[in-house]
Amino acid sequence: MPAHQEERLLPYTSRQLFDLVADVEKYPLFLPWCISCNITKKNINFIEADMTVGFKMIKETFKTRVFLNYNNLTIDIEYLQGPFEYLQNQWRFKDCANNCCKLIFSKSYKFKYTLLQGLSAVFFTESLRKLTKAFENRAHQLYKTNPLKIDHERR
Repeated sequence: MPAHQEERLLPYTSRQLFDLVADVEKYPLFLPWCISCNITKKNINFIEADMTVGFKMIKETFKTRVFLNYNNLTIDIEYLQGPFEYLQNQWRFKDCANNCCKLIFSKSYKFKYTLLQGLSAVFFTESLRKLTKAFENRAHQLYKTNPLKIDHERR
């Protein structure tokens, strides 16, 4: 099953980035391929949502439960229903010096359908980089911080 991890140093606090990722209702405003996101349940510890994503002629809806840990500033996404056999996303936010945050995003999945699995394998890593970049751009838009010149290759 494909798995990938992205790490970025960003000029925002961990809490700012946690809040941005936790605001799943806003995903259609800035995430590529996200057509809609409908909250079906919500409390202080988790959000359940139906998300519809699409690319060209392919459109799929899936249900997830987003666990929000405000103490540790972690977000874990559990797959509930849809076209996947398995889907897991994890977000970790760690404060660094100079009001920076180390963002760690990992994802692993397997589609139920061989055709979708094959198509996704071709674009998997690049699509995750685009998603991570979309969150980075959204943070800049929301928090108006001048991006620091951080060497993303040094980790």
